Amino acid sequence: MKKTIRGIAQKKLSGVPITMATAYDFPAARSLDEAGIDSILVGDSVGTNHLGYASEREVTIDDMVHHTSAVCRAAKDAFVIADLPYGCADSASGAAAAAKKLADCGADCVKLEGWGEKANIVKHLADKGFTVCAHIGYNPQAHSKPQVFGREPSQAKELRDGAAALCEAGAQLIVLEMLPKKLAGKITAELPIPTIGIGSGNACDGQVLVINDLLGLSRKLFKHVRRFANMREMMFESFKDYIDAVKSREFPGDDNSW
Repeated sequence: MKKTIRGIAQKKLSGVPITMATAYDFPAARSLDEAGIDSILVGDSVGTNHLGYASEREVTIDDMVHHTSAVCRAAKDAFVIADLPYGCADSASGAAAAAKKLADCGADCVKLEGWGEKANIVKHLADKGFTVCAHIGYNPQAHSKPQVFGREPSQAKELRDGAAALCEAGAQLIVLEMLPKKLAGKITAELPIPTIGIGSGNACDGQVLVINDLLGLSRKLFKHVRRFANMREMMFESFKDYIDAVKSREFPGDDNSW
């Protein structure tokens, strides 16, 4: 059964952890969907993880439409969230135009980065009928490298106030990225909407991981990541075996030939 924002919100009330992972293509999204994931995020991390871009800032709305469409064709049950790429949420009208493109290709929700200063954009999108996921803490579109935010009391207060403002503006989910565990727990307790953590501890209502990190495809291992597989090594060995089999004429064999 197709998951909804209401069902995800109910999980917070029931104390049931929300599961989320990124995906950028049909095969990965189909596997996540069949495994029973609650939500699939089509992140702008597609740029660095899938398209070979130098940063998320290079990702365009056309890139996001292309990959969101593929994910939505696979996600029969999972709730699909799509990122508004860099620059698209600089104005209310621009954000609404980009959100419509993502919704038209099947996204159930759009996500935008930014702290309390994005409350007016969130309100505009919510007023237009879009389901909105906010994203505070480390924002790849704005910050040059990953870092923990909220260690200092003044910044922790800014994050708490920003989260409250985004919620009041109409956000129905919020991603907390690279916040201290204690701060993330406080924000989670203060907000009526679900929080989704990444590098922010297990006090959040749910967790999201980038699929390349989850599967062990990434070269770098961040502190907040657990590799649930080592697909990079498995792929390398499989490719080497294939190359060797072709060179030795062992493949294709009689079983693979007419």
